[in-house]
Amino acid sequence: MIDIRILRENPELVKKNAARRGCDVDIDKLSELDKQYLALVREVEELRAERNRLSKECKDNPEAREKVKELKTTLGDKEKLQDEIKAQVDEMMTWLPNFLSDECPDGESDADNVPVRFVGEKPNFPFEARDHQAIGEILGIIDTGRGAKVAQSGFYYWCGQGAQLTQAMFFWAQQTLVKRGFKLFMSPCAAKAHTLFGTGYLPFFADQTYDLKNEDLALIGTSEQTLVGYHADEVLDAATLPRCYTAYTPCFRTEAGSYGKESRGIFRVHQFHKVEQIVFCLPEESPKYHEVCLANEEYLLQQLGIPYRVVNVCVGDMGAPGFKKYDIEAWYPGFGAYREVTSNTNLTEFQSRRLNIRYKDANGNRGFVHTISATGLTDRVVCAILENNQQKDGTVVVPEVLRPYTGFDVLTPEA
Repeated sequence: MIDIRILRENPELVKKNAARRGCDVDIDKLSELDKQYLALVREVEELRAERNRLSKECKDNPEAREKVKELKTTLGDKEKLQDEIKAQVDEMMTWLPNFLSDECPDGESDADNVPVRFVGEKPNFPFEARDHQAIGEILGIIDTGRGAKVAQSGFYYWCGQGAQLTQAMFFWAQQTLVKRGFKLFMSPCAAKAHTLFGTGYLPFFADQTYDLKNEDLALIGTSEQTLVGYHADEVLDAATLPRCYTAYTPCFRTEAGSYGKESRGIFRVHQFHKVEQIVFCLPEESPKYHEVCLANEEYLLQQLGIPYRVVNVCVGDMGAPGFKKYDIEAWYPGFGAYREVTSNTNLTEFQSRRLNIRYKDANGNRGFVHTISATGLTDRVVCAILENNQQKDGTVVVPEVLRPYTGFDVLTPEA
């Protein structure tokens, strides 16, 4: 949610941002409705003051009593109209995207994201590289067929050594982030609509949400939703900021519209697992912690030996709540391209304004905190491990940092 004062003071700035981001809210209409609302607020306040003044005269003044009755009717009509216009303003405001960083590049899709740096050497296999699905079938560690039988297409099983490798990676990642100053949480896997709205997933990504029947709940698409919602309607002591949180959860998304080559295997599925980074910080420090989270993501991938590139996400690939966003794309030899494995977004006060999360410093200064939401790792990184560490015979070498947690150095076909 943007500050409505910006709309009132500089509607052209809001209009320009909406146009650049492809937002079809009629800013002129919104501005006019807000002006009507403010005029009604003033009129209602004046009518109430007049009613209160005359009420003191009602005992000895019949004309005052009649006038109070008239004012009561007029006030009721004006208050109803005020509420109706306020509801229209609020509804339109919910669809306005966040403002963009000056560093956000132009572009229409992920193809227009701007590479920042390339890290790591791509493997040069003396054989034709397999994709993670083919590797998973050779090793017997990925079962999409039974996932579809038990649930539906887009659900799957990690099996045997694959499950061990995946759990090892997630446990190691959590411990690494804790050592880097993050507080570990075990989070609910469902959230209220208000929480999804507050974090910006509603109304913008409603088609990605699994709603629970007859409940004001939906399965979470990321622990960002529950970790940011954790401090809803709270005032945080500025001296305790930044607050850095992490959680490992299953995540559920409908992935509406996904199809084709990019959906082969378990890269784009309905249920996946993720270690998330969330930071609450002072407004002036959000650029710094945006970079801190990026450094954490890069460290994890470097320790796992995964070649990757960092990209500065363009406006056309930026979600409505985002101010500035980095994606990290790992190299997938079997796919023959870089593919997104982590996202890291500075959301400024977009979420905290919706969820009313403020800070207060020792001098009594108050404001909305800024939030950073950044992926740590997901199952996609395991897929990248499989593709980058595959051997000619179909086995896969386990990254050295994970071997103490897996208990084996190589993934081999099940007997």
